Amino acid sequence: MGLSLKDKVAIITGASEGIGRALAKVLSREGASIVISARNETRLQELADEIKKDTEVLLIKADVSKQDDCSNLIQQTIAYFGKLDILINNAGRTMWCQFDEIQNLDILREIMETNFYGSVYCTYYALPHLYKTSGQIVAISSVAGLTGVPCRTIYSASKHAMIGFFDSLRVEVEPKGVHITIIAPDFVKSEIHKRALKGNGSSLGQTPMVEAKIMTAEECAELILKAIIKKQRLLITSKRGKIGRWLKMFYPSLVDRIARKAIEQKH
Repeated sequence: MGLSLKDKVAIITGASEGIGRALAKVLSREGASIVISARNETRLQELADEIKKDTEVLLIKADVSKQDDCSNLIQQTIAYFGKLDILINNAGRTMWCQFDEIQNLDILREIMETNFYGSVYCTYYALPHLYKTSGQIVAISSVAGLTGVPCRTIYSASKHAMIGFFDSLRVEVEPKGVHITIIAPDFVKSEIHKRALKGNGSSLGQTPMVEAKIMTAEECAELILKAIIKKQRLLITSKRGKIGRWLKMFYPSLVDRIARKAIEQKH
């Protein structure tokens, strides 16, 4: 029998858009109390207004690249709800340029601090409370964390780092009752692509993806919900990603060609 989310308290970082926003809606539908967090307070408030009819919602503005914001996120959650059952590390930044086209090295730090360090900071402050509830950590990584992806070198590095960290952490915390679920989505329709960083450090401003051919955030959230309920170890959301994981062991150059083609075709 799967995990019931009724009366569970879940934090979702990066909840203002995309996968995080969609997850807030499906978790609230399942009866969980939701803490939504991101930098865009206006979008968070719109989301809170939409889902508060189904569940109790706490809005906390936070930038996960800042350690103090992560600490405050957890402290406010505990002060309001008294417990924490699920931490969903979803906040992220991405890029769209080849490594030799990077002109501003600040994008390396910006991506790593949000995707990797943000997840680590939130997990660090959440763990003492998750031990008390035999809780769950959900790490939203990427298929780019399982293989190499051109034009996303630093993003891919941050997602590889997430998988390495949470795989290692699982060995430490699972005997203490905390479960870790790693999610590896393929391309998903999201605002993250519009905010992808170019080589000069500015945002693209428009999605480079052929969005009609990629999964919606809502579809992805439904798959993640099932993985959370089953306490699944790893979810890869696409057939291409699942096949690529195994091909990489035996035909790594073929996986390189598949990744290159996916970027060229933008889906």
